[in-house]
Amino acid sequence: MAKLHILGIAGTFMGGVAALARELGHDVEGSDQAVYPPMSTQLEKLGISLKQGYDPAHIAPDCDTVVIGNALSRGNPAVEQVLDDGRRYVSGAQWLAENVLPGRDTLAVAGTHGKTTTTTILTWLLEAAGRAPGFLIGGVAEDFGVSARVGRGREFVVEADEYDTAFFDKRSKFVHYRPRVAILNNLEYDHADIFPDVASIQRQFHHLVRTVPRRGRLIVNGEDERLREVLAMGCWTPVETFGLDGAFDWSARLLAADGSAFVLLHRGEALGEVRWPLLGRHNVMNALAALAAAHAVGVDPRAVLGALANFRSVKRRLEVIGEHAGVTVYDDFAHHPTAIATTLSGLRAKVAGARILVAIEPRSNSMRLGAHADALAPSLHEADAVVFLHRPELPWDAGKVVGALRGEGVTVPTADALIAALLERARAGDHVVFMSNGGFDGAPRRFFDALRQG
Repeated sequence: MAKLHILGIAGTFMGGVAALARELGHDVEGSDQAVYPPMSTQLEKLGISLKQGYDPAHIAPDCDTVVIGNALSRGNPAVEQVLDDGRRYVSGAQWLAENVLPGRDTLAVAGTHGKTTTTTILTWLLEAAGRAPGFLIGGVAEDFGVSARVGRGREFVVEADEYDTAFFDKRSKFVHYRPRVAILNNLEYDHADIFPDVASIQRQFHHLVRTVPRRGRLIVNGEDERLREVLAMGCWTPVETFGLDGAFDWSARLLAADGSAFVLLHRGEALGEVRWPLLGRHNVMNALAALAAAHAVGVDPRAVLGALANFRSVKRRLEVIGEHAGVTVYDDFAHHPTAIATTLSGLRAKVAGARILVAIEPRSNSMRLGAHADALAPSLHEADAVVFLHRPELPWDAGKVVGALRGEGVTVPTADALIAALLERARAGDHVVFMSNGGFDGAPRRFFDALRQG
């Protein structure tokens, strides 16, 4: 067994790599700049030593391999020392491809939105079918308690990110996985720090398409024009489509406007009903993709539909933190206007006329660069009030977004000010949603604690 040091270990993907390496018997240590839950909690439970910051001295002298996350670049002191010392280094995606995936049937879940949820649903369906799958999910799955495991079965489900692999490998992570089944959930412009336009993202998705064998399957969102354009570049694998329209191979008939109940149809034939805790049209689409992928590896959807009633999704996907004095508090991993809009739309369908208050932090690279600034106000249409965390280092003016909101809007410079603004506004019957793909300075739980203390 080897000794690994993982640079960027607290990231959702790299934390999963660490968990897999530990399960395989490797000695694992790691360091990161920002360590926060839920990944830090998972790593601590696994007994993995975490160091704060990228001091080269954190890397043990007897370390065999350094696994480098894509958040690190040249100029990072640990990276520079690894290169100077001539140490063996790999990316997380390469390590996974070389050490976990050989001999497995890999199911890869790609898309701008919904990757984590869809990966988790698919894993849950395979588990319900008795397949004991391995998985690597970009978040901690509530039903499994971890973000990754090796698994005893033949299938391995991986969240397939289009973001680049490492400073030394600028291909998308998902080109490493060579899946038997690939879900293409949707495709929009994102990751403005590495992709100049949608066409460049489409090329990366086509690189993934090229790796899926003809004995495999592509599960594709039939409603997405940009994915149709990807397939038009060339396709050598059977394709099955999904969408709410009955014309697609896999479709759904909604039984509840909030997406909490629907009928599953395969080529027009009703296979059964789903009644589950998730909300929104987008989650119905995620379920369709996962059911189609499970079917592609021989699972009868009728045998596992009932398992969705007990599905608990992933931490920070409209996760209910708690309810106090009639105020319900949620934590949501929002990173893109479309994801914000679909999440709030699903919540609105559930809560009807109740007030929705949103606390939002533009945390992703694309958000910070302002690539989605024009789309942010429309995406918040269902919010009755928005408190926008405008940190001093944000390079664009959030005032324009706040001024274009349908409801009340205010900007604040710190998480403390954000919590205070929400406490002033929240009243019985409200639903308060925190939206950020970062740590948000612990604001969701801090707000809930303050709410309980009165």
